[in-house]
Amino acid sequence: MSSLSEQIYTELASPEEVAETLGGVELAGNEERESLPRVRAVGLDELLSKEYPPREWVMEPVIPTQGLAMIFAQRGIGKTHLSLGIAYAVASGGSFLKWQAPRPRGVLFVDGEMPAVTIKERLAGIVLASEKEATAPFRIITPDEQEHGRTPDLSSPLGQIMVDEHITDEIALIVVDNLSTLARTGKENEGESWLSIQEWALKWRARGKSILFIHHAGKGGQQRGTSRREDVLDTVINLRRPSQYSPEEGAVFEVHFEKARGVMGDAVAPFEARMGTPDASGNPWSVRSVEDSTYERVIQLLEEGLSQIEIATELGIHKSRVSRHRKRAITEGRYRESNKPASAKRNKPARDWSEEAEDAD
Repeated sequence: MSSLSEQIYTELASPEEVAETLGGVELAGNEERESLPRVRAVGLDELLSKEYPPREWVMEPVIPTQGLAMIFAQRGIGKTHLSLGIAYAVASGGSFLKWQAPRPRGVLFVDGEMPAVTIKERLAGIVLASEKEATAPFRIITPDEQEHGRTPDLSSPLGQIMVDEHITDEIALIVVDNLSTLARTGKENEGESWLSIQEWALKWRARGKSILFIHHAGKGGQQRGTSRREDVLDTVINLRRPSQYSPEEGAVFEVHFEKARGVMGDAVAPFEARMGTPDASGNPWSVRSVEDSTYERVIQLLEEGLSQIEIATELGIHKSRVSRHRKRAITEGRYRESNKPASAKRNKPARDWSEEAEDAD
């Protein structure tokens, strides 16, 4: 590559500088212009006849090979628990929650927030609970191991180079946890600020790598900042607190797929994950469908004497769902009207409009 090309691709820091330099190409000789990188287009016949590696799963059904994914949630819900669990499962060829890594693959975990001692404690617990050993490389970049505690800024060319040197041929998955601490240049809510990271991600995708971005949710519950991030992603997952969540419950969240390219049906149905007392194998995580979780909460509230309309309001669901769960609970012997507290019976209005609404639904 010529000195001009090297200047454009290795020294310039902004699109404005690139444009200014390219403007000068017109004054350069033909040899200089010919040395610039070019876009290659392939014909239909060539494309259809060319053998490309088939896409497999790094973590099924969340992260495909050459896949870009994002998990986002509000603070304290359990994003890092999830990202570390996925990372270790990939490195060991194991499972986590409802997902399975078909075989061990190398992982580079780039953390921008957690103290090293916390990462160590969490990984120690994961290793202890796992049935499989991480046989593929599992490398970790953490602030406490850096000079002055500063992690690379992935939105800058220098920060990308600093991370790139650790992405070896053995690494298949790069976990970026999280964008707020590892992408510090530019404004979070402006699409242009995402472009440098998107180009970096697409570069590594073209080289066969997969990337999992961890991100914060904003006050409205959507991923914080520009929605432009989701354009090139294969998978977008939102972690949400269950209704009636209490901090004493610890790490409990619902997993909702907001985007899942090429995946459908039960594989992307929402479910609840809960970290609690380890089972016989040492696994502290349990999962159940969101529908089953809602069913249990409906029974609990019915037994507390709430009406169906009050339950629908409390759980943020349609009253017809409450009615279906109530009927199921009665059929299965989980709930009887006589179980209602006496105070609830005395205060019940003469006419329960929710029962008529249930028939209409």
